[in-house]
Amino acid sequence: MSTLTLIITAIGSVLILLFLVMKARMHAFVALLLVSVGTGIFSGMPLEKIADTMQAGMGGTLGFLAIVVALGSMFGKVLHETGALDQIAGKMVRCFGESRAFLAMGIVGLICALPLFFEVAVMLLIGVVFAVARRTDGNLVKLLVPLFAGVAAAAAFLLPGPTPMLLASQMHADFGWMIAIGLLAAIPGMLLAGPVFGSFISKYVTIPVPADIAEPELKTDALPSFGFSVSLVLFPLILVGLKTIGVRFVEQGGTLYRWMELVGHPFIAILLACLVAIYGLAYRQGMSKDKVMNICSAALQPAGIILLVTGAGGVFKQVLVDSGVGPALGNALIGTGLPIAVACFVLAAAIRIIQGSATVACLTTVGLIMPVVAPLGFNGAQMAALSVCIGGGSIVCSHVNDAGFWLFGKLTGATELQTLKTWTVMETILGTTGAVVGMIAFAVL
Repeated sequence: MSTLTLIITAIGSVLILLFLVMKARMHAFVALLLVSVGTGIFSGMPLEKIADTMQAGMGGTLGFLAIVVALGSMFGKVLHETGALDQIAGKMVRCFGESRAFLAMGIVGLICALPLFFEVAVMLLIGVVFAVARRTDGNLVKLLVPLFAGVAAAAAFLLPGPTPMLLASQMHADFGWMIAIGLLAAIPGMLLAGPVFGSFISKYVTIPVPADIAEPELKTDALPSFGFSVSLVLFPLILVGLKTIGVRFVEQGGTLYRWMELVGHPFIAILLACLVAIYGLAYRQGMSKDKVMNICSAALQPAGIILLVTGAGGVFKQVLVDSGVGPALGNALIGTGLPIAVACFVLAAAIRIIQGSATVACLTTVGLIMPVVAPLGFNGAQMAALSVCIGGGSIVCSHVNDAGFWLFGKLTGATELQTLKTWTVMETILGTTGAVVGMIAFAVL
């Protein structure tokens, strides 16, 4: 099938999906699956392979996300019900003031997400946003956008994040320069896409605190201290961070190495955090076993909807990937004669927009761009700058084919239109700003 036909099929499928979800008001889960089947048929995929691709997309998305969302939801709910999140929120509001609480959320997202996958960081920090929102004007947008911008900036540009590490290794970039240019891209990107854009868009979009996140009934004398509350939130982050850093200083394959790999995996880190929150906080406050069980069960109910819709987004993404539209588009763009740094950004952005996955956009772009840049003899600093350009392009224009789009919407209660106005624009500002920094660095170095 021709490149043009594949691109028209991909664009048409996105437009149909938007119509079904936003105008026809079809449930997103059903609409995503229906459009995935149609996309597979019209892109020329073998009919007997469509169902297998859908299964692979669902499994590939939920294989990691299901455990993270389920455990993260329980962990956050326990911290909410015990007052730990309220203690953190109160301290943040007092230190930064209500007028600057949104800036604090951006900084928290950027720092705390460094050792984590995007989804893990979001699940661990989203409860803090709800707690702070109850103490301010109640509009989540001004706080959500900076938090997500901070987390996304770390995930896209900063080592030791999985995507930047992947890019740096595949592009043979200098890791020191990758850290330096990544910081120069992430900090202004976070500030523009988070606090600045969040303050602006909050005047036009209002997302209230979800009804199931009502303010808990707390006994003042039983509240955990601020230090203990922060320690609980940071506990899984520290475990993952220790693994990321510590394994570089111990013998690979040794007993300590294997234990650090196990305990520092996000699954185990959040599981241990849940146990500490339940046994070290909830029961110490005098909560009954039945109440703790009810809290955990209540946390899992909305998590089910989040997972199903996000998994369906993964199905749609996988169909687009397996249809071959990404490589087809890449081969078409690579011969346009664009400056190499601009080509890296545009190519990654185009693949991202059409098939949804930032990781796939990065890998596809690297595969297409390396044969072009390898003979040119660029140094490690320049390759780091090109890596940042690719990372920026890989996150722009997140929409209905991206699992992150649905995760944002379902976690926050935002409608699809609100998610487009907030999350999608935020990602685009962040990715574009970071890529511009990468282009400048490539030109200077």
